[in-house]
Amino acid sequence: MTKHVAVLMGGVSNERQVSLSSGRQCADALRRAGYRVTEVDVGFDIAERLRAVAPDVAFNALHGPFGEDGTIQGVLEFLRIPYTHSGVLASALAMNKHQAKIMFKAVGIPVTDHLIVNRAEVARQHVMAPPYVVKPIADGSSVGVFIVRADHSHPPQEILREDWNAGEEVMVERYVPGRDLTCAVMGDVALGVTEIITDLSFYNFEAKYAKGGSNHLLPAPVQPNIYDKVQKIALKAHAALGCRGVSRTDFRFNDQAGAEGELVCLEINTQPGMTETSLAPEQARHAGHSFEDLCAWLVEDASCNR
Repeated sequence: MTKHVAVLMGGVSNERQVSLSSGRQCADALRRAGYRVTEVDVGFDIAERLRAVAPDVAFNALHGPFGEDGTIQGVLEFLRIPYTHSGVLASALAMNKHQAKIMFKAVGIPVTDHLIVNRAEVARQHVMAPPYVVKPIADGSSVGVFIVRADHSHPPQEILREDWNAGEEVMVERYVPGRDLTCAVMGDVALGVTEIITDLSFYNFEAKYAKGGSNHLLPAPVQPNIYDKVQKIALKAHAALGCRGVSRTDFRFNDQAGAEGELVCLEINTQPGMTETSLAPEQARHAGHSFEDLCAWLVEDASCNR
């Protein structure tokens, strides 16, 4: 019997449009793979919608708050609908960068020093010697991230905007110069390592999603020992938080720091981008898995109690 898959997309976060793009491409891929697919634009009536659709599996293509922070995962657990990607606890931990860092540090994963500070205090004075990075504690796609360079005389005042909706407490962490590396994990296998190149100030929302915003070098042109180390840490981070399905861990590598350089883990994404040109699908394809195969693998891996 053909499985009926509800692809959850859109949602209510500021990453709605990105999610719609991911969801539509995943839905098309699943249809090509032979599944019966219903596309569901997620709103606050999602429980009633899912009861009406009655899918065998929910494919989670949501991004941002409510989609990757444990909220939709809790709804699906309550409805007893098997779903893809990580479960409630892993999703909540990964979305909260402060809690994720605590977990990473506990298992020996290298992370940057950071503070949790009220945004009004951050805007008033440097709370850390520049250069440093200011970011929301729980958000995705580099939304609300500011880099304060060494020559900046004052902190970012944009953090006081009236439309700021990322919470009163923010993370301030030491800036690590160098290269952006990322590695996806599929099940219990680390895929390839990608270096992300962008002409923009950093790998921000525009660099992630605008056409031509970044170039992906796969495999990353780093020394074999660094390549291997990134893969091992990505697996360790995935396991430390109890992630399931596909995750993607982001790194900063300063190859000018000492003999081997400095490699730090920035964060783990439990709902990485799922367009055909996104980083995780690119790495899966590099490992021999087509986009259709990847989406089908996620459906067959789906479960409750994740």
